[in-house]
Amino acid sequence: MKLSVAGGGWRAASLLIAGLALAPIVSLVVVALGGGADLWPHLLANVLPRALLETGQLLLGVGFLVAVLGTGLAWLVTAYDFPGRKLLEGALLLPLAVPTYIVAYAYLDLLHPIGPVQVFLRDLLGYDSPHDFRLPEIRSMGGCILVLGFVLYPYVYLPVRAMFLTQAAGLIEASRTLGVSRTGVFFKVALPLARPAIAAGMALALMETLNDIGASEFLGVRSLTISIYTTWVTRSDLPGAAQIALAMLLVVIALVSLERWARRHQRYAASSQRMRVMVPQRLPHTSGSLVLLLGLLPILIGFAAPASYLAVQAWRRVAFAGISPAIRVETLNTVMVSAIATVIVLAAGMAVAYAARLRPGPLSGVLGRVSALGYAVPGTVLAIGLLTPVTLVDRALVDVTRSWFGIAGGLLLLGSGAALVYAYAARFLAISTGGLEAGFSRIPLSLDQASRVLGKTAGGTLGRVHLPLSKPALAAAALLVFVDCMKELPASLLLRPLNFETLATHLYGEAARGTYEDAALAALIIVVIGVAPVILLARLGRQKSAS
Repeated sequence: MKLSVAGGGWRAASLLIAGLALAPIVSLVVVALGGGADLWPHLLANVLPRALLETGQLLLGVGFLVAVLGTGLAWLVTAYDFPGRKLLEGALLLPLAVPTYIVAYAYLDLLHPIGPVQVFLRDLLGYDSPHDFRLPEIRSMGGCILVLGFVLYPYVYLPVRAMFLTQAAGLIEASRTLGVSRTGVFFKVALPLARPAIAAGMALALMETLNDIGASEFLGVRSLTISIYTTWVTRSDLPGAAQIALAMLLVVIALVSLERWARRHQRYAASSQRMRVMVPQRLPHTSGSLVLLLGLLPILIGFAAPASYLAVQAWRRVAFAGISPAIRVETLNTVMVSAIATVIVLAAGMAVAYAARLRPGPLSGVLGRVSALGYAVPGTVLAIGLLTPVTLVDRALVDVTRSWFGIAGGLLLLGSGAALVYAYAARFLAISTGGLEAGFSRIPLSLDQASRVLGKTAGGTLGRVHLPLSKPALAAAALLVFVDCMKELPASLLLRPLNFETLATHLYGEAARGTYEDAALAALIIVVIGVAPVILLARLGRQKSAS
């Protein structure tokens, strides 16, 4: 009976959390429908055609590039052995440390007609003026695809590399025995087996592409995300923005459905024997050096070049003017809001994961998927959906304070940053829930039963058994959530209080004004903090490959 009652309490908490995660989506639909049908002719004639066309081109280009880069690099580091391979395996994750808008911001200055790269090339080739020689414009669809592709390819590289590592060595050996070359093994055996991992990685990369607001705007691409932002902020048309956001949500649903449809017939049977990891083929010194250089190129483009640029510009700025008080305040704001959101996300994720452990079943699975829905929803869409319920609560609080205390209070949730924390929590709850579910799954149920026999409640069992044994999963989830909150730009732009700037919004504002050097330090701080989860992922990858 005690187990049932305790489980009921955790189930109620899980229901509440799922409801709060679902509220922005329901609100978005209500706001969009409340705008009336008269907006759609204008949207269909002037906004959606270009936005859908450019979004489609961007998704196709980025999807193709991340699939080629991620899959090819994963094969190089698993199928071949060469000097520097171990270092390259982890370093290929480094672009994940740099948000897309920071890379775009850096390359706008680096590749400017009078920037350092083009000035160096003109000096090298003997040209005197940008009119005589200049590289193709980075502010273009092609430039945006290249920037996003070289930053987001690790989303494909990680799962595909894991797939290659765990494939049965016997399949590779059988193919080689039949006379198939190493290249033929890749196309005929490894690549077909890795298709589910490629599809899953591409879906994540395309979700990030849809969520992007800074890189697309900086590089001149008018995506659906940019259309939502300008419709709401510039034109003050919330229903119109909600209707565009609803169209964007349909694109997200289509992406998820397409990913599942692409692997609907994929079925794999695992052998009862333990699979042997594929043994990489040792390359000659010259070939190995060329492969190493090839593998270093994405790291140079996606991480090293923009990070080095930011470091140089930040050092120059600090040496010239010192660290401005505004940067200190923005760093404090960013850390404070991200830390509060991380604590809330961990607590909510723990409630959902523990409720599923206490009462497994279809309902627990549904609640877990609903709680994780926010991670698939772009930040702009989430912000639009949150605005109406948060505003209603704020108005209700104003009425209460006026009637009870005679005080005309302000917008408590929007004005205090609570709405921004809510957006972060709804968006990144999936990271916490998934990480803690994985951590709990490694704990035998016999420990729960032993704890209950000894008189511990469900909460006591959580505190005395599960949390101590799940510390690694808890720490990893906290780190990933904290860094994702620090990097989040769309929700921060749309829901931050007045006169409240984070590092991300400061960088966006300076880049929009063209004063790149003033934002270099803010961008560098985000990058340095973003390296932490990349190191964690690299260590976890090495541990899995060694086991």
